Amino acid sequence: MTNNEYSKYVQDNAPKSKLLSNCVKAFIIGGIICCIGQFFLNMYKSAGISEDDAYTLVTITMIFLGTFLTGFDIYAKIAKHGGAGTLVPVTGFANSVAAPALESKTEGYILGVGAKIFTIAGPVILYGTLASVICGIIYFFAQI
Repeated sequence: MTNNEYSKYVQDNAPKSKLLSNCVKAFIIGGIICCIGQFFLNMYKSAGISEDDAYTLVTITMIFLGTFLTGFDIYAKIAKHGGAGTLVPVTGFANSVAAPALESKTEGYILGVGAKIFTIAGPVILYGTLASVICGIIYFFAQI
């Protein structure tokens, strides 16, 4: 089989891209998650909570909901359809911490949960912190 024949074979047999439908689903599911967050923000503010405290409570609430839904294996089903729309909000970060912890709980609290809880979120925390330090240093020297 020549390279051209192989390329044609791969092109004919490769699954068709669902990019547009995946983007639409991610947009809708992510939008729904954000609307839920907005609902809680409005609810907390209407209860007389200051705006800064309401933002904090919304973050805590959304993290709780993401972890709660992960614990009952509901978040994975939502993510199957929502894709990146479920990864971007803070609920996705909560899922990325809770899922490895739940999967490794049979190995014990130290070598299982403790060792693997940040398997997915660890690099995000590490490089996010590193990037913020580098940006802070650049900002500091740009002010001089």
